[in-house]
Amino acid sequence: MKTVYRVLAYAVAAAVAIQAGAIGYGVWAQLNWIDKGNTLDNAAFESGAPGTAALIFHSFFGGAVLLAAIALLVISFFAKIERGVRWAVIVLVTTFVQIALGVLSHFTAVIGALHGAVAMALFGVAMMAAMRVGRAAPVEEAVPASVV
Repeated sequence: MKTVYRVLAYAVAAAVAIQAGAIGYGVWAQLNWIDKGNTLDNAAFESGAPGTAALIFHSFFGGAVLLAAIALLVISFFAKIERGVRWAVIVLVTTFVQIALGVLSHFTAVIGALHGAVAMALFGVAMMAAMRVGRAAPVEEAVPASVV
C-alpha cells in the first residue's frame, strides 16, 4: 500500500506538470498563430486554431488529477504512513482549490494567475506526500569474522 500511495502522489505531481506543459503549448501556439496575422475569436477556437486541443486537454485532464487525489486519500487510510492521511487531504483540498480557480478564471483573468500559482503549490504538496513514504532499510549481510 505504501508503494501505491507513493505512485499516486507522484502521479498527481506528474499530471500537474503535464497540464502546465499543455497550457503553455496552447497559449504559445495561439500567440504564434496571431503573430502570423490570424485572428483568435470564438470561430477560430471552434474551427481548431493551433493550440486549441491542448487547451481542451488541459481542462479535461484536471479530472484525472482529481481522481488520482481521491484515490490517494482512500489509499492513505490503508498505507499506514505517518501523517499520510494529512498529506493526502492537503493534496485533495489543493486540487479542489485548483479546479475552482480554473473555473472562476473564466469570469476574470486575474484569477488565472492564482490558478497558476496554486498549480505550483499542488505540485509541491504532491511531491511532499510522495516523499513522506519511508523507504525500507537496506538489509546488511553479516560478514563473518576472518579466521586467523
